Amino acid sequence: MSTVTTKSPNDTAATAAAPAAGPHPAGEGRIGLRGNLRHIGALVRRNTLQIKQDPESMFDVLFMPIIFTLLFVFVFGGAISGKGNQAAYVNYVVPGLMAMMGMNIAMAVGTGVNDDFKKGVMDRFRSMPIARSSVLLAKIVVEIGRMMVAIAILLTVGFILGLSIKTSVLDLLLSIGLSAVFGASLMWIFILLGLTMKTAQAVQGMAMLVLMPLQFGSSIFAPPSTMPGWLQSFTDYNPLSNLADAARGLINGGPVAHSVWMTLAWSFAITAVTMPLAVRKFRQKT
Repeated sequence: MSTVTTKSPNDTAATAAAPAAGPHPAGEGRIGLRGNLRHIGALVRRNTLQIKQDPESMFDVLFMPIIFTLLFVFVFGGAISGKGNQAAYVNYVVPGLMAMMGMNIAMAVGTGVNDDFKKGVMDRFRSMPIARSSVLLAKIVVEIGRMMVAIAILLTVGFILGLSIKTSVLDLLLSIGLSAVFGASLMWIFILLGLTMKTAQAVQGMAMLVLMPLQFGSSIFAPPSTMPGWLQSFTDYNPLSNLADAARGLINGGPVAHSVWMTLAWSFAITAVTMPLAVRKFRQKT
């Protein structure tokens, strides 16, 4: 009796986008830079096709910036900047929300990696002569693209509500680039969580334990000067505060050197620690 095997959309996209497998998959060390870039490009296409097949996966990117901006401007703006003076708060909170967008979208990478293992997509990658790191780097590239869409929507809503650029377009682009660099470093943390936790729900639960203190114990929503002394100390060392202050200075003007260098230092340190751990864990699982 013959057996009929069906393929899920994810398996179909993975098969179509990834390079064909040989009888004996080559080790990652034998794959050159050109081959790695080709594999990353194929896997980026695979992940993009997956988004096309599941448009609902873009809902967080499309609606989260709108909801958060309206919520914080009209709920907290009056209390922080004074009633009827929400416009001033827009220029304060929107640059801060750029930092928040990166962290929230980075969480989706971890759940996505975990989900791919549950669905057996990684079993297909295991049989292919591709660099293991290319699978993770492709996810980073796609998520950075999603982050750029979210920031574009955030800035559009901000301009509608009265956001003004007091520096230059170049400074605005630098703030976006800085957010992308820091967001990419955070993605390695969540990839590591996705490879370590047993379920996507566990990844989300652990991520929220990390997200909540970092987001609300920062300068994203309110000036640290309004906080108790012990919380101000935490805020000063919070990397989200450094990114929010850097983006705020680049958009509104003011000193930015310290905040920019601290953000870059945090990004480098996080990536240097978590990227090798994530790649090693991924190799062990595949």
